[in-house]
Amino acid sequence: MTPTDAPAVLIAALSGRALAACARRGGYRPLVADMFGDLDTRDLAEASETVPGSLTRGFAKGALLAALDRLAGGRRVLGVVVGSGFEDRPALLRSIAARHGLLGNQAAVVTAMKDPFRFAETCALADVPHPEVRRDQPADGNWLRKRAGGSGGMHIAASTRRAAPRRGRYFQRQVAGQPISAAFLAAGGRCRVLGLSRQWADPAPRRPFRYGGSSRPAPLSAARAADISGAVERLVSHTGLCGLNSADFLVREDGFDLLEVNPRPGATLDIFADSEGALFRMHLDACAGVLPDAIPRWPQAAAAAFVYAPAGITLPAIFPWPHWTADRQAPGSFVPRGAPLCTVLAEAPDAAAAERLVRLRAADILAHAEGAP
Repeated sequence: MTPTDAPAVLIAALSGRALAACARRGGYRPLVADMFGDLDTRDLAEASETVPGSLTRGFAKGALLAALDRLAGGRRVLGVVVGSGFEDRPALLRSIAARHGLLGNQAAVVTAMKDPFRFAETCALADVPHPEVRRDQPADGNWLRKRAGGSGGMHIAASTRRAAPRRGRYFQRQVAGQPISAAFLAAGGRCRVLGLSRQWADPAPRRPFRYGGSSRPAPLSAARAADISGAVERLVSHTGLCGLNSADFLVREDGFDLLEVNPRPGATLDIFADSEGALFRMHLDACAGVLPDAIPRWPQAAAAAFVYAPAGITLPAIFPWPHWTADRQAPGSFVPRGAPLCTVLAEAPDAAAAERLVRLRAADILAHAEGAP
């Protein structure tokens, strides 16, 4: 039970549960504004509000700002930690910062990281390999069509046919490799890499790169892991990044490419959060310019996966969510086709075993949800 005089922190994210859990373990009182209002989010939060919006377009600005104002009302809050949903919303980030203060990257830093051409320039300055990017659609070769500021892989598709120009759309040369993500803390141009995880996609029609899940530690040699950590350190030295962030790579035997940086706590938060809550405190310390002398240690490997509804599912009035699920939706909720149903978690002695277990659990929860009366 968190003491009533513990520091309060506002959390704004498409789904705020993972951040709320991390904050609660760290001894903070989470006040959550998100788009789902899941059962466990409400249990973890001292107070929460469900804010309208869409997964592709983000929050309704006025509704989110009003929700944060109500949550902060009468409380002394440290500021706002944001998760997903703001990569292409710099004006909204500035509004949040003006009202409550941001505990994380400011709008200018987020803009610099998510502008594909400015990011490519930063990678070149830092001597970090990065796939070629273009504004115009290439006539030949293997290219991906992306949306600047997109997240979760929903905005990525193969550039196989001519597409009309669209604001925010760009093209990135497709490269081979195993998807690897680096979770890191940044402060004052320096960083501490927490660890590396392997990621995988859960393809869907028209969304072949939709995020599926991740496991740690990543199956890489010590030398390759050191190369990736060095690349992150060089990149951070050319940015104003602060707090907890992640960097997504494609890694091969002969090298790697950095695809993007997520300037916020990312999708791998569940597998890097520690039971003592040190990670959230480290995030806040890094935002204040202080990096930890030591990073958390995890006794076991871990994996987490999103479970998407393959068809519309209406949950029954009573649905026994297993303890290894998170982002649990309320009884009677309708989950549209392709929408997230929940997150499943697993720990095991090694990453391969954790990944097998999380995939089995994902199939199990889906079978139960689809077969529920």
